[in-house]
Amino acid sequence: MSVGVLCAIRGASEAGIVQAVDGTAGRLSVTRRCADLTELLAAAEAGLGRVALVSTDLPMLDREAVAALHRCGVRVVGLGDPSLPWQGERATALGVDLVVDAPEDGTDATAFVRSVVALLERGPSGSADTVDLATAGPPAPGPQYVAPDGDDGLAPPEPSRLVAVWGPTGAPGRTTLAINLAAEIALLGRAALLVDADTYGGTVAQAVGLLDEAPGIAAAARAAGQGTLDVEHLARLTPLLAPGLRVLSGVSRADRWPELPTASLEVVWTVARALTGWTVVDCGFSIEQDEVLSYDTHAPHRNAATLSALQEADEVVVVGAGDPIGVQRLVRSLGELAELGLTGRRTVVVNKVRASVAGPRPEEAIASALERYAGVQAPILVPDDRQATDAALLEARLLHELVPGSPARRAIATLAAQLVGGGVRADGSAEREGLASPVAVGARASRADGP
Repeated sequence: MSVGVLCAIRGASEAGIVQAVDGTAGRLSVTRRCADLTELLAAAEAGLGRVALVSTDLPMLDREAVAALHRCGVRVVGLGDPSLPWQGERATALGVDLVVDAPEDGTDATAFVRSVVALLERGPSGSADTVDLATAGPPAPGPQYVAPDGDDGLAPPEPSRLVAVWGPTGAPGRTTLAINLAAEIALLGRAALLVDADTYGGTVAQAVGLLDEAPGIAAAARAAGQGTLDVEHLARLTPLLAPGLRVLSGVSRADRWPELPTASLEVVWTVARALTGWTVVDCGFSIEQDEVLSYDTHAPHRNAATLSALQEADEVVVVGAGDPIGVQRLVRSLGELAELGLTGRRTVVVNKVRASVAGPRPEEAIASALERYAGVQAPILVPDDRQATDAALLEARLLHELVPGSPARRAIATLAAQLVGGGVRADGSAEREGLASPVAVGARASRADGP
């Protein structure tokens, strides 16, 4: 049975390629000659082919389009101009499966078809290979990210980690925790990148006193979609907020969420790992997967930024508020995370813990409720320190800069030390020997006299 081939090729080489494909003794057959990318995607959605031959300079070709073809089970072969090697490099960055020089005559077209057949005999799609047209030998490695010169030592000395700070609706303090967690990680001598991926109300830039007219994450996603995002580019989009701490600002308007597609964000996370050792992502509250739109695979997903960060994260910090409603929402949100398969890498944090709303012994009451209804042992409790957090927000400063003795800052510093030093088990307890219990830290901090 022949394999269907979709052609979206520009220039005079198309006719020769079509003839060479149809002359493979039934192994390949051209099922659709597409005039543009829209027609190519439609043919792929209709299941008309398993291989797409695409010119690397095809208008509107980006990473999201290549990902859409892969979702349809279509392998993508890019035809580049040998006099313009940057086209092949860009196609590789977009995620195509194979990059070859466009054939100039019938002999080259026959060799090109052999490369396509070799592609079908290789592994799964999604990883780009560059193949020499004449030999069709082993694939060459893809592009490697190199840390920019003069980047203040931000190249990670150890395997990088991504921490997603997420929590249910109700303003439990996700952004405040994410900002100060990244700052505490930087204070521990680890280069950190703070990313605002909240597409409902991104406020990281305003909270730390940066201009937010041009959201950095949108620019990074746009560059990733075009195959031009690398470490140097991302470094230019992430100004230094403090020594060892960079910030990638988010979208300040909720209607700009379509600018952050999943395929582009996957590249952003990869480059972020190459830029710094630790990436802390402030996520939006909703993880609904837009099932109503699932029939249309080309439709953007409203919560793509949050879902992508959660799936990519090495550790998910789940934040809930320390009041009866906040605890109830936290318990339900942990169930939602379980449905996403993220139960094995989470740390539970209860923020704004105070006796006025949780009873005379709030630490014990909250810990008991979480253990009973969600199976969470030893959650990290952050005391409610409204005076310190309000002062930090008013002056757009970090807690350790303005009120280093704040009980809330001490609890966040303990969380950072656990993540950096010994890690945190799935139940939220400390792995490093001798590290104080998070419940005990929260209890001591809440009884402190203040900053």
